[in-house]
Amino acid sequence: MLHFLDQNRLSGETSPYLRQHEANPVHWQPWEPEVLTAAAELGKPILLSVGYAACHWCHVMAHESFEDDQVAALMNQHFVNIKVDREERPDLDALYQKAFNLIGGQGGWPLTMFLTPKGEPFWGGTYFPKESAYGRPGFKDILVKLSELYQSDKETIANNVNAIKEALDKDAAFPRTESCPSDLLPRVAEALGSHMDAANGGLTGAPKFPQATLLRLFQEAALTAPSPDARKTHQYTYDHWLTSLCQGGIYDHVGGGFARYCVDELWLAPHFEKMLYDNAQILTCLTAAWRQTRSPLYKARAEETAAFLLSEMCNDKGAFISSYDADSEGEEGAFYVWQQEEIAEILGDGFESFAQTYDVTPAGNWEGKTILNRLQTRGWLGDTEEADHRRALSRLRAARRTRVPPGRDDKVLTDWNGLMIRALTEAALVFDQPTWLEAATQAFDFMNKNMGPPEGRLYHSWASGRAHITGLAEDYANMAAAALSLFEATGRPTYLDQALSWIKTLKSDFWDEVEGGFFQSPHEATDLIHRAKPTIDAPCPAVNGTMIEVYARTEALTGQSFKAEIESLISLFAISAMRNPVGHASFILGFDFYLHRTEAIVLGGRADPQTKALLRAIAETPFSHPVLQVIEGTNDLPASHPAQGKTKVGGKPTLYLCRNQTCTAPITDPAQVTGNALPV
Repeated sequence: MLHFLDQNRLSGETSPYLRQHEANPVHWQPWEPEVLTAAAELGKPILLSVGYAACHWCHVMAHESFEDDQVAALMNQHFVNIKVDREERPDLDALYQKAFNLIGGQGGWPLTMFLTPKGEPFWGGTYFPKESAYGRPGFKDILVKLSELYQSDKETIANNVNAIKEALDKDAAFPRTESCPSDLLPRVAEALGSHMDAANGGLTGAPKFPQATLLRLFQEAALTAPSPDARKTHQYTYDHWLTSLCQGGIYDHVGGGFARYCVDELWLAPHFEKMLYDNAQILTCLTAAWRQTRSPLYKARAEETAAFLLSEMCNDKGAFISSYDADSEGEEGAFYVWQQEEIAEILGDGFESFAQTYDVTPAGNWEGKTILNRLQTRGWLGDTEEADHRRALSRLRAARRTRVPPGRDDKVLTDWNGLMIRALTEAALVFDQPTWLEAATQAFDFMNKNMGPPEGRLYHSWASGRAHITGLAEDYANMAAAALSLFEATGRPTYLDQALSWIKTLKSDFWDEVEGGFFQSPHEATDLIHRAKPTIDAPCPAVNGTMIEVYARTEALTGQSFKAEIESLISLFAISAMRNPVGHASFILGFDFYLHRTEAIVLGGRADPQTKALLRAIAETPFSHPVLQVIEGTNDLPASHPAQGKTKVGGKPTLYLCRNQTCTAPITDPAQVTGNALPV
């Protein structure tokens, strides 16, 4: 009956990460209810290993332990071994990361958790060396000791399980409030000033992550803070931060795209994997920053990042893949780093100028090699010199193509594609790039066709030609946000209809009817010991923050009221956001959007040249939380809308900018489009 546990069963999985382990001597199982049942029948604990394809230390532990016959024999003898791709099952990963944190660990990948057959965690860790090293116990010793503990000391196991359960339940209890200050966003930006790295940009310390949602918070504060001095301070904060991202080693100056994080505080040395979610969100930040500053640096990095995403992270069906690995030929960063003599030989006479700008020296700047960066020459050098450097980078790019490239994870994730579609749509409008909009619509069409099972539901993952994994709350939220952006960009009602359908399914399948808020997993989920309500932003925005904006944007575009849902989310999570603003930037942004959005109502046909001129001006103007509608007449607006009853001026396409139930005077001249005329 249980013979399936005597073999590695990952060859039938679609996840590239799981298939990386299909030849391991470990008898890996996918996460399935029947596997947990089998573990109970055998009386064995579960060893759960969670990782992802681009994870460097996951590869290290795999090579050291999971490919080792002796270690595999211990695992197979004492445990039922389950391997999970965290990107396929972020709900499982979040649950066990939280459990590990609650017992005093610092989360990360690979995550190594030891569970009862019911899935209850009783101990865990992250990377373990095969033998004791680096102050960590050896994995072989851990396997033996924990197996003995599980079989001989049921009381200790039960105490650990109960303590973790109680901690999870306590962590899920959100204190309510009936009020939240309307100026929460500028207050938070002001309070976080002391936590910023004045020298290098971003938050203080190392490692350094892009934290794009928090960066967006400072971008909004730069537009709406109550005093000119505060706005200037917040603009410096995000400008310094974003420039460090653009000019540091975290950016691939040769091929485009951003790495996941830097191990140092200078933004020099990245952990070289590239993730779709980071690049999508940084593209959003670059778009907003260019609207605010007109910096040629931000425009260049936006164009280069979009080019990288469209050429390297877009599959032949138009959807966006998940990631590129940090390693190639078994070495982290080998594809990306250089020796001075290589560059000198490739560039010839142009080498000296390039070396000075990009920090190329004989000794290198990272482990004897060179990570190209412009941290010493951050400024824009002028169009002529920048063009010279682009030509040099192109020659390096051609040379780099002869190297063995890092592996890529080509699975398509619904929530990450939602982030990407929205980012590309907004950037297409701002930078006037219609091909980007075409790419966004193509990706949306793929998701709608391939990720949508019957009854308006979504799958989470697509790989090897097959969609599977029941959709999670963030899938619906991010795809609804993407559909709303496409509706604003094109005016096609099918996008709005699809957004409304996903919002409806999200409410019916994920909403907590007792306490409010969205669970990450649907009500039908039966393989989790605890269903979480995500409020803290991971690398991606938390669904309960995202949905405040989605609801508010949908209200603005349709006139439908979602006041009850919005106010329930605010009541439930506001105190948590005020206590931990760094982790709740998406909530704070959503709350600010709800209160202070800017509605641009254009009366006119989209094909009219004057309408197009107004739309171009709107796209280039830095409004706070913009929502765009192009309609023939304001009778299409709800009766309560402040622009209701307003008309065209002289029969020309006419713009009304509205905020807080007040609209500007009618605008027909694109030169008059400015955020300064808006009511506060």
